[in-house]
Amino acid sequence: MKALEISSLSKRYGERIALDSLSFTVPPGEIFGFVGSNGAGKTTTMRIAVGVLEADTGEVRYGGEPAGLHGSTRFGYMPEERGLYPRMTVARHLVYLGRLHGLGAADAREAMLRWTERLHLAERRESTIDSLSLGNRQRVQLAIALVHDPDVLILDEPFSGLDPIAVQDMAQVIKEKAADGVPVLFSSHQLDLVERLCDRVGVIRQGRLAACGSPDELRSAGTARLDLHVAGAREDWPAHCPAVASYTSHEDGVLIELAPGHDENAVLEEAVRHGLVRRLVWHRPALAETFRHLLEPTEGTDR
Repeated sequence: MKALEISSLSKRYGERIALDSLSFTVPPGEIFGFVGSNGAGKTTTMRIAVGVLEADTGEVRYGGEPAGLHGSTRFGYMPEERGLYPRMTVARHLVYLGRLHGLGAADAREAMLRWTERLHLAERRESTIDSLSLGNRQRVQLAIALVHDPDVLILDEPFSGLDPIAVQDMAQVIKEKAADGVPVLFSSHQLDLVERLCDRVGVIRQGRLAACGSPDELRSAGTARLDLHVAGAREDWPAHCPAVASYTSHEDGVLIELAPGHDENAVLEEAVRHGLVRRLVWHRPALAETFRHLLEPTEGTDR
């Protein structure tokens, strides 16, 4: 397997800049989460990667070579706007699209049988798309992305609207494809899933990469705070400490952000003047909190 490279992509829609020299790489076997507010450029990036849109500048490479036609034939793509034929059955859908991706009739039928079984759609093979629930339509769309055994998997909001069982099924399939060496790029607003599934996460803001790293790396980049419980102390005791830049009280103590040039010892010395210190631990922000901080400046509507 080879790496997917997004190299210096730029794209304008009239006066609006959708992508501004965006670059990142998804190595073989990595699950790369793509996170950003509406309008940040996630879908535009994915559409360019699979050849649906053309970049103004920059390119998409696979294995060091321009993706070109490979992006539309050997990439598996699940768009956010699900483009399914409502009166076609699940089985016909998968066989038809498998043939479009170059599979022979027998191979397309075998792939249809395998993926409908794997994604719990076997009993729905002869059902038309318009008779399916939202969750089952999502499963069909994922099966379409997988039917030709793609070299790269690109999924735009694949978990949107799914129940917990369907989320678990889809997450397992994504992990299995990555374990086979497939680079997986997916976008999601469900940050708990991003944190749980992804090897690395790219945070896009106004068409640029605002941050990129593993969930632990991104979490560590957030502001760490001290979590203290001081028995017998007044609620405003941190206000008397020069080492405290800011603080927030909660039901079982206080979260303190240190002032530059100070450490936890200065806070501890002040705390013992006001009461008995029952707890002092470092509090790392949740990944969702870090993302919100990175994405705050973004405004607009998606794509």
